[in-house]
Amino acid sequence: MTTPNLVLLQGAQAGDGGMMSMLIMMGLLFAIVYFFMIRPQNKKQKEIQKFRDALRAGDEVVTIGGIQGTIKRIDDETNTIILNVATGVEIRFDKSAIIPKGTSNNR
Repeated sequence: MTTPNLVLLQGAQAGDGGMMSMLIMMGLLFAIVYFFMIRPQNKKQKEIQKFRDALRAGDEVVTIGGIQGTIKRIDDETNTIILNVATGVEIRFDKSAIIPKGTSNNR
């Protein structure tokens, strides 16, 4: 073989190994992102959903807007909650607007 052909063959072989190592690095990067970002977020969402499913009348809650109140009634058909925020003052909220008390700063 001539010298230029030999150099081209060596470059092609190095390129194949480079592609494989790049794929491995991308796979490792995806795994790191999944285990440090996506998985904890999914776990937190499941915990919040479990909290919302366990809500009962009389529970004290906070909305994502910071309004604190006591649950008066839960309507599962419309997925809403009636909060008693003061004497004679009731506000209707979507169930997804309720967060565990004490977590309003940690959304």
